[in-house]
Parts: sequence; structure tokens; C-alpha cells
Amino acid sequence: MIKHIGIVGVSPEGAALFIRELSRQSHRIGGPNAQLRVSMHNEPLAGYLNAIRLGDWHGVAALLSKSAEVVAAAGAEVCVTPDHAVQYALHLAEHETPIPWRSMPEAVADAIAREGRSTVGLIGTRWVTAASTYQTHLGLRGIQVLSPDGDEAEDLDRIIVDELLKGEVRTSSREKVRQIIRNLEARGCEGIVLASSEAPLAVEPGSNGLSVYDAGSILAEAVVRDALSLAGRGEVAPPAA
Repeated sequence: MIKHIGIVGVSPEGAALFIRELSRQSHRIGGPNAQLRVSMHNEPLAGYLNAIRLGDWHGVAALLSKSAEVVAAAGAEVCVTPDHAVQYALHLAEHETPIPWRSMPEAVADAIAREGRSTVGLIGTRWVTAASTYQTHLGLRGIQVLSPDGDEAEDLDRIIVDELLKGEVRTSSREKVRQIIRNLEARGCEGIVLASSEAPLAVEPGSNGLSVYDAGSILAEAVVRDALSLAGRGEVAPPAA
């Protein structure tokens, strides 16, 4: 029985990219005829941004819970959000949600640990790179997490908020992100975590020769495997006849 997946959208661009990745992963894992059952709901992005800027994580959790209740009423059996900044409030939302959540940082930590990496860099907004969510999940696996420093963190935040959230990316911004990744590599990073759901708009796979861990893609694969009852078996279903 294919599980019904509930998506809690935060930014429109991030949610759209995640739905597309879910479709790609379902075809890759389950074959060309694999069809997922998906429901999505979002509250306006401005509400999330205002709450995050105020440090009102209970307010963020309330918005997440409201959307989770909608997708649960539509039949969803598990809930995910591809947004990174709100992951900090997930444990608060869980208490008010009738269905379980799947944690993106936990899925990312599993993927990186399987490959034996010891140090990775974070590409995300200041709300993510300066927070403890990824540092905690990866640190518990013995993985060190490095974030951009000073002006680079500000530049990255501006690029994501002012451009990527709107589905835009300037050539100069793309090159700036490449330079930030090169600097993280020089500090000892063996891989880069795309800890922004819009980051794939600016970062190509294999950037600078480093392993790129697209958190949205990793989460999509995890929930698809679970939905198709292949979770944890590391196998790909044969193509449908």
C-alpha cells in the first residue's frame, strides 16, 4: 500500500522544487508507472518570515501545524516540509500534529554518515547556518559542520532571500556561491549540504569537485522509499512491465 505524503510548503519555489524531486525519485525508485499520493498546503510565506525574524518559534510551529492538519484531513499519513529554516520548530509542531513528521536534517545526517564524511559545509540562510539544527543532527554522527564566515554569510543570505526565493539568480551571484564553496573546501570540507530548498537554483551537482548533498533530494528519496515500502532496504524497484 502506497503511503499518502503530506507536504507543508513554506516558500513557493522550495515547495515546487520538492514536488518535482518527489516525482523524479518515485520514477527512479518505483519505475515509470509509480504514482505517489501527495497533498500539499501552505500558509503565506510572509507569516513564516515575520515569526522567524522575531524568534517566535512557537508561532512558526503553529503555522506548520495548521498546514499539517489540512493535509492530514486530506488523507496524508506522513508529513514533511522541504524548508530548512523551520526545521528548528519541527519538534514543537509534532505535539500538535495528528500524523508523524519526517525530519530533513535527520535524513541528511543518515546519508552523509553512510558515505563516511567527517566534515561538510552548509549553504543556507543565516537562520540555518547560524542555528544548531544541522550541527546537532550531524554532530551526533561525528560529522563536523562548517558555515560561511562573516561577509560571505551575509552575501549568501542576501542571494537566497532576495533572488532564489523569487526563482531568480544572477550570474554574479552564482559565481559568488561558487567562491563560498571553494572557501569551505579550503577549510577542509569534503562535501556541501544544500541547506536551502532553493539552493539547487544556484549550485550545480559536483560543484568544485565536492560531493553535493541536496537536502531536498535526500528527503524526497527517503519519503518515497517509505511510501513505496522500500525504506531501509537500499533497493530499487524493477521497472513496471
